[in-house]
Amino acid sequence: MEEPGPSDFATPGTSREFRHAVIWIGSAVAVALVWMLAQPLLLIIGGVVFAALLDGGVRLLGKAFPRLGRGLRLAIVAILVVLFLVGFVVLMGSQLAGQAEALRAVVMDQTNRLIGYGHNLGLVPPKQGAAQIGRQLVGSFGQVTAALGTALGALSSLLAIIVLGLFIAMEPRLYERGVAWMFPMRQRADFYRTAEKMGHTLRRLMAGRLVGMAVEGVFVGTALSLIGVPMAPLLGVLTGLLAFLPNIGGIISGALIVLVGFSAGTHIGIGAICVYVAVQTFDGYVVVPMVARRAVDLPPALVLGCQLLFGALFGILGLALADPIVAMVKVLLEEKSELAAEDAGAP
Repeated sequence: MEEPGPSDFATPGTSREFRHAVIWIGSAVAVALVWMLAQPLLLIIGGVVFAALLDGGVRLLGKAFPRLGRGLRLAIVAILVVLFLVGFVVLMGSQLAGQAEALRAVVMDQTNRLIGYGHNLGLVPPKQGAAQIGRQLVGSFGQVTAALGTALGALSSLLAIIVLGLFIAMEPRLYERGVAWMFPMRQRADFYRTAEKMGHTLRRLMAGRLVGMAVEGVFVGTALSLIGVPMAPLLGVLTGLLAFLPNIGGIISGALIVLVGFSAGTHIGIGAICVYVAVQTFDGYVVVPMVARRAVDLPPALVLGCQLLFGALFGILGLALADPIVAMVKVLLEEKSELAAEDAGAP
């Protein structure tokens, strides 16, 4: 009498094991694809973040001018962004470009002095200089850094993020319905609710970033100019840009401020430290709680750890997008736990 063999799918046990094997193989293939396609995936996430910025501006403009259509409001926001960038480059581009080379020379000189002190104290190996240490730090980033290592690569990536963000911001519901179509009918309402909360969280987070960048950049540039720190406008711009990266951005901007400050004298260096501490204190205890932390309560240690992890795995883009990714994952997990609690309490 013949019995079912391993390839007979009519056997319930064989079908079950086959499904298990397909799930494990599919998971392994998905992980491999995510690793191989890290750069385009991060560019897509960057486009979503930029779309959230535009959508926040569109919603804010809609509160002031409710009769304007969404397309017109989006066009106004995009034009304002372009005008701001063009005006900034035209008005301050030449001045900042001239200061950039001087800043590089000052930072290298101060860094070499610190490394010299480290050599004297035995903390730094004798044959290691600023260039070797810099290469070691940059080498800790992942494969995406190589793709963004040139100006052309950075420009093309930025252009891709902008274009993706514009398309998503034009018709966000279209893409939301497209993603929902892949879910079963009974899960689509939960998906729409989760997507709405994730979008709200992302808009609040980006609003907090923009406000923090503006406050830190203007305050640092003005305060450093008053105490006589060289290249204060450039340091203000760099501080504002680096404020997009919480924790790590503040550390980098603080190091630059202190190095340039001490290059002009001990008293100015101490004043630069005071300015940096005052800015970080004001941003951490006033700006962030007022704008972002009420909607996105992210522990600083969690954000810093994810930045280090994403930076090592995916490079500069992973470092810049770690905060939004963590915020969206947090909202997703909270929604999952709420749905599970609702299902458990249902009769």
